[in-house]
Amino acid sequence: MPRLFAVIRSRGPAWIAARPMEEQDEWPAHAAFMNGLHRDGFVLLGGPLEGTADVLLIARANDVDEIRSRLSADSWTRNGLLRIEQVVPWTLRLGAL
Repeated sequence: MPRLFAVIRSRGPAWIAARPMEEQDEWPAHAAFMNGLHRDGFVLLGGPLEGTADVLLIARANDVDEIRSRLSADSWTRNGLLRIEQVVPWTLRLGAL
């Protein structure tokens, strides 16, 4: 049964610090991929953590392996722009999705 996970992704070695996110290589493909994950109900929330090199995703999946597998198809993962730092189960106690 699917459950919620907090996923931290961080900039990888191919990230060019002098460029904004929208000017990184393959931005349109990455944005379309992430929008598709959201549309599918896999990624519920996501965005960069201000002042860091990290992105937070809240995902609904059966297990950590499913998350790693699905994110491995992202062009930014394959090309070293983002890497998974941490995946942990998350229990929502306040509010609702």
